[in-house]
Amino acid sequence: MATTTQLRPEAPAEKPASRRPSKWREGIAGYVFLSPFLLGLMGITAIPMLYSLYLSFTNYELLGRTSDWIGFENYIELFTNDPQFWHAVQVTLVFALVAVPLKLAVALGVAMLLNRERRGTGLFRGLFYLPSLLGGSVAIAIIWRAMFDRDGAFNSLLAFFGVEGKPWVNDPDWALETLMLLAIWQFGAPMVIFLAGLKQVPQELYEAAAVDGAGAWRRFRNITLPMLSPVIFFNLVLETINGFQGFTSAFVLSDGTGGPTDSTLMYTLQLYNRGFTEFEMGSASAMAWVFLLSIGLITVALFSTGRMWVHYADEEG
Repeated sequence: MATTTQLRPEAPAEKPASRRPSKWREGIAGYVFLSPFLLGLMGITAIPMLYSLYLSFTNYELLGRTSDWIGFENYIELFTNDPQFWHAVQVTLVFALVAVPLKLAVALGVAMLLNRERRGTGLFRGLFYLPSLLGGSVAIAIIWRAMFDRDGAFNSLLAFFGVEGKPWVNDPDWALETLMLLAIWQFGAPMVIFLAGLKQVPQELYEAAAVDGAGAWRRFRNITLPMLSPVIFFNLVLETINGFQGFTSAFVLSDGTGGPTDSTLMYTLQLYNRGFTEFEMGSASAMAWVFLLSIGLITVALFSTGRMWVHYADEEG
C-alpha cells in the first residue's frame, strides 16, 4: 500500500543581517562628501557676505580701524550726497544696455552662419569661442589697450586707408565704446549656446515655410526666434548679470581710475576704489549690497517680462 507523504510548507529562511549602512550613516557619508563645498560656502561666501552686511551699517575704515554703528547713514549718503555713485550707475547702465544686446546679436548671427555643416566649420567654431576662454583676463585687456592706443594696430589700420586715428582709450568720447567693443568681441560663450539651440529646431518647419513661399527673414522671424526664445532668454539673463559685473577690463584700460574723466567708471570699479583706495570699507559694503539687490531686481524683472515672449515647445496654444 502506497504511503503518501504530507507536504508541509517550508519555513522561510532567515534573511542574513543586512550589511547596508543605516539611513543616518548614509546621511553622514553624504555630508562628509559635501563638507568641502559647505565649508567653502560658509567660509568664503556666506560669512563674508553677512560680515559685509554688518559693515555697511558702520563707518569702518581699513586704516583707522574705526567701526562705529551708524545705521543707514552709508546708504543715505550714497543716494543723496555721492555724485560719483550716480555717475558709476549711469556708466554701468549705458554699458549694459548697449553692449549686451549687441553681443547677443553678434553671437546669434555667427551661430547661424556656423550652423551649417561645411568644411572647416569646427575650426571656425573653436576660433570664435577662443576669446571667451580668455575673457576677463588682465592679459587680454592689456593687449586691447595697446591695440587701441594712439600708436596701436587699429590706428595703423586706419592710416592704411587714409583715415586719421586717435587715442581711443584716452579719449573720453570713445573710451567706453572701446570697452564695449572688447565685451562684444568675447561673444563665444553665448554663440555656443545659440548653436546648441539651433540644432534643436526641426528642419521640417523651415521646409514647410519654404514651400509656403516664406523668405529668409520671415523664416527667421516666425520660426527661428520663437523656437530660440528660451535660449535667448537664458543668454540674456547671464550676459546682463555679466555686463553689470564688468571690472577687469575697465580697471586695466583706465589704470584703475575709471578715466579719462570718469568715462569708464564702472560700478564695480568705483566700489573697489571706495574700499581699497579710499579705505572706506563701510561705504563700499553698502555699495556692494545695493549692487546685489539691484541685480536681483533686474533678474526678477527679466523673468517677469520673459513670460510674455518666451515660448516653449511643450506649451499649448
